[in-house]
Amino acid sequence: MPGSDVEFMRAALAQAGAAREAGEVPVGAVLVVEQRIVAGGANRPISGCDPTAHAEIEALRAAARALGRYRLNDSVLYVTLEPCLMCAAAIVHARVQRVVFGAWDPRAGAAGSMLDAFALPGLNHRVDVFGGVLEDECGALLRDFFASRRA
Repeated sequence: MPGSDVEFMRAALAQAGAAREAGEVPVGAVLVVEQRIVAGGANRPISGCDPTAHAEIEALRAAARALGRYRLNDSVLYVTLEPCLMCAAAIVHARVQRVVFGAWDPRAGAAGSMLDAFALPGLNHRVDVFGGVLEDECGALLRDFFASRRA
């Protein structure tokens, strides 16, 4: 189905594959506006020597440049792993309308696993969050990556 959460998550998985090929933790993201991908991002903290270069941040930065604005109202961010606290805060500040993620992150996830940053009282923007899209594929990519590192 064109324009579906599954289709856009597959695009995020392609970004995660690019991160894996670069030796980064395989997390990928795409930002969609009006059913069109306007930007993508792959994890690159190692290659970029930048601890903030998570896939979500990379996609938000690229989308802001592509759209010529820092507020990303009416956008949907697809990411293969539940956002961490840093990324959740950036998503709120960018005014993303909706976040769809694949695998849950019980150790650092800030969309319900470790905490739910999106539900903190006092925030001036609410983000609709939905997890578990292509969860098995997203999780397998991460498990396989870490298993190969330990081998």
